[in-house]
Amino acid sequence: MKHDDYEKMTTEELFQEYRRNPSEELKWEIVMRHTGTIRNIALQIQGVYSSFAQLDDIINEGLIVLSRAVDKYDPSIGKFETYVAKRIRGMIIDLARQQDWVPRPIRRRAREIEQVNAELYSKLGRFPTEHEIAEHLHISDEEYQESMVNASVYSVVSLEETLEGCDQLSNHDRASPESSPDEVVERQELLETLSKAISTLRENEQIVLSLYYQKNMKMKDIAAVLGVSHARASQIHTRALQKLKVLLSDSI
Repeated sequence: MKHDDYEKMTTEELFQEYRRNPSEELKWEIVMRHTGTIRNIALQIQGVYSSFAQLDDIINEGLIVLSRAVDKYDPSIGKFETYVAKRIRGMIIDLARQQDWVPRPIRRRAREIEQVNAELYSKLGRFPTEHEIAEHLHISDEEYQESMVNASVYSVVSLEETLEGCDQLSNHDRASPESSPDEVVERQELLETLSKAISTLRENEQIVLSLYYQKNMKMKDIAAVLGVSHARASQIHTRALQKLKVLLSDSI
């Protein structure tokens, strides 16, 4: 087939042709159709890598992820766009984790908030209010709110570490044919636990997670949907991730 023929084909048709007659030209035709996905996600979570990488660097890394994803993709698991979106986000998170770039004061305060959140949850039998956490840390409500905004990206990385091996919020593959029955069961149980944990969150927290991770929306756009400030949307996001980490800590 010629390049002009590829342009007339849908992505699904391209994958069918690639399975029949794999070639580098056809693979990169599929890859280049999804460069917009890389850019959108890279812009969405630019705060994760802005201190150590440029947008173009992330796009180039994303192209490598996409090319590998073409070979691994199984149509039975869902849309290719969803499949690669998780892997691109996971690639960026992995880079941030390797760089250990979060400033120490922000990382320390974020850990303190996570610890207090877990301690008070265990003590009270419910999640503490924002005021209760601030009071426990001996800081003002305003200082707590600022810390939550600063901790947003740290919380994303932190939850990724907690969810090591989980497909819903990470870039790891679904169970492969080589996976043992125990691994398949464990992964399924983890996904079910995660789904149940998300269902216990407040409605606005569920909305933020859905728009951010499933719709790949930027936080400023999510804020507009909720009718709140960008900072408040970021705080809701961070709070939701911290709650999930507490709920999942005993299941992982």
